[in-house]
Amino acid sequence: MSRTDEDRIGHGNGDHTGSNATGGDGDDRGDGGNTAYGRTTFTRSKSHFADRVTADGRDGWPVEAGRYRLIVSRACPWASRALVSRRLLGLESALSLGIADPIQDDRSWRFTLDPDGRDPVLGIRYLSEAYDAREREYSAGVSVPAIVDIPSGRLVTNDFQKITLGFATEWTALHRPGAPDLYPEQLREEIDEVMADVYHDVNNGVYRAGFATRQSEYEGACADVFRRLEALSKRLADRRYLVGDTITEADIRLFTTLVRFDAVYHGHFKCNRWKLAEDSVLWAYARDLYQTPGFGDTVDFDHIKRHYYRVHTGINPTRIVPVGPDLAGWLTPHHRHELGGRPFGDGTPPGPVPPDEQVAAAGRP
Repeated sequence: MSRTDEDRIGHGNGDHTGSNATGGDGDDRGDGGNTAYGRTTFTRSKSHFADRVTADGRDGWPVEAGRYRLIVSRACPWASRALVSRRLLGLESALSLGIADPIQDDRSWRFTLDPDGRDPVLGIRYLSEAYDAREREYSAGVSVPAIVDIPSGRLVTNDFQKITLGFATEWTALHRPGAPDLYPEQLREEIDEVMADVYHDVNNGVYRAGFATRQSEYEGACADVFRRLEALSKRLADRRYLVGDTITEADIRLFTTLVRFDAVYHGHFKCNRWKLAEDSVLWAYARDLYQTPGFGDTVDFDHIKRHYYRVHTGINPTRIVPVGPDLAGWLTPHHRHELGGRPFGDGTPPGPVPPDEQVAAAGRP
């Protein structure tokens, strides 16, 4: 692999961007806010708070049911990974969920979806308040996903690369009966290799294309995106999942970009060589996962579209949200089961979505 150490899984770049542009998952206060999107060169900085919640509490944050709150935006692909992982592993009762408004302002992700505009557990109006409680006068990017310590109101971590790996390996005592092994030890080296390539060329590649300020930047990033997608299509032509015969962390990380591809990345980020729906293998693979409990039931297309088209004013100054694409295709037969595979391995599907976490009708096909 021709990747730097910063692109390696476990040492990856963080979930908010550098000084002026933020991607789809954070904000950088004091550097132009939403108007900077698409007007400055895209970089993605390391997560500032890289503590881990672990079984042995070695970073001072032991796994403990009810102690922490996961803050996400359903618009954000990085946060969506945490949503899928939490559902598949059955951590809903152990780790409460706060959902931010998809329309962030220059002060950060806000809780305007909740009564009185406050998170009902943390009592804060903006996620930045948890960051400030952790580090006085914090002024860098405020990003999701974020894990917050409920008793103190302090941010624990915003390290999106490690949050989901922690769910799979450190939170095992709180997994539901029948939870799948999303990061099987015997496959970790291969999973890490696949995820590193997907991260650099696809997950991050669409942002490098979408926020490019020079033609050469855009063309290079776009070439990376579609070269990797074509390679993934070939890989998945005769196998149901990316690594092994069950769903793993690698599938979660690819899915959260694919599910946004035609809705926002194809048009808004100009990744328009072809649509996901025009690649028969990737389109079937994405539909297979979408229709698997734990994946599609966490996706809110309304939040996704409104965030990208209304927040990225440097790219879309009119803030008009397109009416398409037609979402009905996500529910059509995919026939991927004919390739075999066992979605949950020796485990079972997750149970029903908790009523207070169900995606509104406007966000579903």
